Amino acid sequence: MLLHIGAFHLDIDSHQQTPWHRLAPQTRILCVLLLLLATVLTPNGQWLTWCVYGAAILGMLLVSRVTLWVLCKRIAVEYAFVGVVLMGTLFREGGDVVWQWGWLQITTTGLTVLGSVSFKALLSLLLLNMLTLTTPVPMLLKGLAILRVPPLLIAIMASMYRHIGVLIDEFSAMRRAAVSRNLMGGSHWQRMVIGNMIGSLFIRTYERGDRIHQAMLSRGYQGIPTAVETPNTGRYDIAALTLTLGLALAGQSISLIR
Repeated sequence: MLLHIGAFHLDIDSHQQTPWHRLAPQTRILCVLLLLLATVLTPNGQWLTWCVYGAAILGMLLVSRVTLWVLCKRIAVEYAFVGVVLMGTLFREGGDVVWQWGWLQITTTGLTVLGSVSFKALLSLLLLNMLTLTTPVPMLLKGLAILRVPPLLIAIMASMYRHIGVLIDEFSAMRRAAVSRNLMGGSHWQRMVIGNMIGSLFIRTYERGDRIHQAMLSRGYQGIPTAVETPNTGRYDIAALTLTLGLALAGQSISLIR
């Protein structure tokens, strides 16, 4: 997979004209955070609550006109890494034993925990990917600054996004050099070459980052992100936040009643 890295694009649906795009970036971040916290803080086994949140998130996806094919591809890649961690929640003690092989057993409690955590992870990834797909990165960073996120953290995120493309170009150049020298013949050689390429890329990244930082300091950089123009909050933003808060409280009330 690492040998076929393509161009890096994050906010490919940021130029749509929808009610979601008319919201200020800080409002979008707050709406996503409210639903995200409500989803994560819901106790295990509250399926009806997650159905309410899932319906709300599905409505947000339809309103924002996210490219579903791109969204599904990103979710599939991210869930592949999350799924490895989630498998550890399956083998838990408690409840009735559904399957057993020696000391390894699957219980009803383990299935409940696995299903609950998987549902939480899926809804959370849908929210975060929708936010990044529909919000330009400069506006997203500006929204974080308005919400009083530490400037150093914002500067780190801005530098990471700005130079990911540079790193991908570096890796692509190293891959082409390895292919032109016939170093990718067998799987054993591919693993060795990729390992050496990653180590060399780390060193190049460190050196390039130091040079960039020195150049930024010489041009008066003080750790403050570049200001971009963002829409002001208004009644529409207040209505969106109120609706999101109402949905979050409604889901939590359902989980408390049950």
